[in-house]
Amino acid sequence: MKRAIIIVIDSMGVGAMDDAPEYKDTLECNTLCNVAKCCGGLNIPNLQKMGLGNILDIQGVPAVLHPLASYGKMLELSKGKDTTTGHWELAGLVLDEPFRTWPEGFPKELIDKFIEKTGCRGILGNYPASGTQIIEDLGEEHKKSAFPIVYTSADSVFQIACDVDIIPLETLYNWCEIARELLNEGYNTSRVIARPFKTTKNGFERISKDRRDYSLEPFKPTVLNEISEQNGRVLGIGKIEDIFVKSGITHAIHTGKNKEGLEILLSAIKNEFEYDKYLITEKKEYDKELIFLNLVDTDMLFGHRNDAIGYGSAIEEIDTYLDKYLDNMTKDDLLIITADHGCDPTVEGTDHTREHVPLLIYSKVSQGKKLGLIKGFTFVADKVRSWVSR
Repeated sequence: MKRAIIIVIDSMGVGAMDDAPEYKDTLECNTLCNVAKCCGGLNIPNLQKMGLGNILDIQGVPAVLHPLASYGKMLELSKGKDTTTGHWELAGLVLDEPFRTWPEGFPKELIDKFIEKTGCRGILGNYPASGTQIIEDLGEEHKKSAFPIVYTSADSVFQIACDVDIIPLETLYNWCEIARELLNEGYNTSRVIARPFKTTKNGFERISKDRRDYSLEPFKPTVLNEISEQNGRVLGIGKIEDIFVKSGITHAIHTGKNKEGLEILLSAIKNEFEYDKYLITEKKEYDKELIFLNLVDTDMLFGHRNDAIGYGSAIEEIDTYLDKYLDNMTKDDLLIITADHGCDPTVEGTDHTREHVPLLIYSKVSQGKKLGLIKGFTFVADKVRSWVSR
């Protein structure tokens, strides 16, 4: 059956969009190029063969004469620079109105409702912050009071951090669900994020595998809905299930680290993945498929933490899987590699950056060609739709 595969390397932007200053970003932001420069060049031979270095000048990744994939970069039409906005547009949904952000923290009436509904008795924080820094700053007070740490960022997010030895994980998730319900009442906030952490001998450590995102449900159908409603299987790997609130997804699996997601995708491409274990809709026979993978480590572990070296290593790890993917693909498979926004670890701040994103499109039945600058991440949805409908 026809199968399309989307890999989102979270936050791997390729240069500021013209309106970046409107989002308080410098025009110098360029996540991929600046990371490569800090690393003294990247060792990514498979991405190089596919044509990543043909998109722009990346240290250690020269252009090739005959790239395996079609290559270009995309400009975001939606207003925003966050995960939900980027992924929704990749799936065909453009936001005319940006999600609301909270640079002064959340209003008192919202926090009061949250405290009342959860019974948590109080909160700590309620200001924009780096997730690792606010846990460092308020972690000990949290352990004494058992009050959740609530914070936001430059994105439209309501984040709740708790030590799992103080507040059980199930309670944290329940509090996030309550926050999501409250924010649905006119606050136009993209995501509530559960940020569990634990105390170790080295300090506070976030538990990536137990993070959960509680997004707004897409307000219109996406290409995921189209495929699933037309006898198609849609497998979400990583936080895809959360971003789309299961809408249009037939199978889903959360991941803790990039390597786990990369291994799962390899097993799916090789037709070795046990789909029935991760079914979230009614079981049936399928005649087409979309596999949608988010690789979050680049953003969560390294972009937001201003760790360019770690970011570069994460890209290099991803690259080591690509030859295996290409070797196991058939003439019925389409592979798309892209990103959802930027998060340049070399510029001031720890927030996402408003950037173009790279685009590589590979199949065994077509030659690579230059795509240039494409207006709209929706190009990906259009490509997927036409491929699986052949």
